[in-house]
Amino acid sequence: MNKITRRSILKLSAGAMLGAALPFGRLAAQPAAPATETKIVLLGTKGGPRVTPGRSNPANLLLIGGVPYVIDCGYGVARQLTRAGVKLPSLRYLFITHHHSDHNLEYGNLLYSAWAAGLKDKVKAYGPKGLEEMTREFWALNKFDIETRIADEGRPDLRQLVEAHDIDEGEVLRNDQVVVTSRRTPHPPITDNFALKFQTADRTVVFSADTAYNPALAEFAKGADVLVHEVMYEPGVDALVKRIPNGATLKKHLMASHTLTTDVGRIAAAAGVKTLVLSHFVPGDDDSITDDMWAEGVRQHFNGTIIVGKDLLVI
Repeated sequence: MNKITRRSILKLSAGAMLGAALPFGRLAAQPAAPATETKIVLLGTKGGPRVTPGRSNPANLLLIGGVPYVIDCGYGVARQLTRAGVKLPSLRYLFITHHHSDHNLEYGNLLYSAWAAGLKDKVKAYGPKGLEEMTREFWALNKFDIETRIADEGRPDLRQLVEAHDIDEGEVLRNDQVVVTSRRTPHPPITDNFALKFQTADRTVVFSADTAYNPALAEFAKGADVLVHEVMYEPGVDALVKRIPNGATLKKHLMASHTLTTDVGRIAAAAGVKTLVLSHFVPGDDDSITDDMWAEGVRQHFNGTIIVGKDLLVI
């Protein structure tokens, strides 16, 4: 097995700050990336399960030497991957951070969509306890269609192409490209909720998952090149809860389970990360909240590069 070493430090231009997106299609049209190059693509940046015309639901992509590693499967992830120029049959690794529906709703459907598009190689999936059972239930739900298409269309058996693994804290995956480790982080009422760290030859990237303010997360992300962290804007939450009948209950959950802008800045500063990417916006469908408003509280504590995420932004 090849040893993974750190070769370079992430450099981002001023034009990348505050969410200036580089379209993925332009990137893909350039010469082939070096075998060790790691790119981040934000597939869906809206927190929560509601489907709206704006931001897509939560999902992220790491391209490591051109190999796709998908992190979370909110509704729309398959479409977002295709929009990013990723061929679905190239799917090889898939991670679920926790079992809220906005993170796992399209897990089975993404596997199926890749198979329908011509998947022939193994896919390894990792997630909290329950992922293995969830995978078996998806096969049972779609047994008729899968077996019909195997017989009528000569497809390989999708059920034999997927290896699902329930995970806990610690090392999740190690191969020639990456070491992936997980750490539990609070997201009440869910207890099996994992931040993920990807250490490649040229970058260390940490995804916070959904999380309440958690100083221990700073230690997990210590020295990372990029921290992708969820973020909540309290005035936006106040405006949201006034519009819905279950507002008081929802606000109580949000305040206990997510991280305010100022606290995201504290985490990034304590971790000493080079670049902070804001994503999983709560609320994620309020167009009156500007990039500067998202970043203002963060800047009170963090002096590094801040990127306000956008769907399909390449970092």
